Amino acid sequence: MSDKDIDAEVQKHLNADSLFDDTDDEEFEKLLNEFISSEITEEDTETMAQDYKEAHQKQAIKAQPTISTQETTSSSSSRLCEEEQNLFDAHKNFSTAIFQIADKNNIKHPSFKITEDLLYPRYKPYLGEKFAYDSLAGWDVMIKAYPTRIMNINPGAKDEELLEYAEKTTDEDLQLAIISYVEILIELESCEIAYEKRRLKAKRKKIEREVIEEHQRRIDRMKKYIKAIEEKQFPINAERLITNYFKTSRKDADGAFKVLTNNPATFAPIDVSKIKARFFGLIKAKPEDGIRINRELGNFLKKLKV
Repeated sequence: MSDKDIDAEVQKHLNADSLFDDTDDEEFEKLLNEFISSEITEEDTETMAQDYKEAHQKQAIKAQPTISTQETTSSSSSRLCEEEQNLFDAHKNFSTAIFQIADKNNIKHPSFKITEDLLYPRYKPYLGEKFAYDSLAGWDVMIKAYPTRIMNINPGAKDEELLEYAEKTTDEDLQLAIISYVEILIELESCEIAYEKRRLKAKRKKIEREVIEEHQRRIDRMKKYIKAIEEKQFPINAERLITNYFKTSRKDADGAFKVLTNNPATFAPIDVSKIKARFFGLIKAKPEDGIRINRELGNFLKKLKV
């Protein structure tokens, strides 16, 4: 494009309204949403929306016959949160049943890894392996004590099948062990969901903090640009110019900067009426002077360091 063509293009913007609105358009909210969208995956979103699937399963467990002699109740002064306390109670019931089965059948007690301290202050994902270890150790005792009965259990049995089997068995210790095992699985899922919700909440807070900091940096840069332009007394609305430039730069930083330094009037018109008259006020400003100012402003912004 020749200089003549550029001048013609510039002239379109000298006394015209800016191509962009002067409103904020809730820029901060848009910036926040963009950051969150880029940081939180689809899997995270599904996790945030996921209901507690174990609610229905817990109802099934409550429908099972209770064993009053084996029940354990949570202490009102427990330091554990609800999810962790429920999980620990299920594990205690399981270990109690396993130890009783081992005693009745002269089997060595398994060495369980889970303690209350491990669940304080909240459940951590790595504990899943320890619960798996304890569960396998407990099932090993049940297999040794009831080899024939255990063979009737499908290795890939679902929770409902295990609960149905427990309801039919006449051995209260075996019944408690299986029911408690299912409870452990359900409460583990509950703890994992609660952990994921906390993780996502912390992640969102971190993103919000980063966005706030980034937004503040943008505001500071905008203020520096505006101050520099106003100090040079360019006949242009500096705030409008820089606000529109920054809005455009979010979508195309390189393109916006090229326009800013070659044709700043694109973002805000040159106010020819504010151009000082030359020769002691005898020669009034003309549109051509606006083109000159536009070029001078562009060169100034190109060299400006903020």
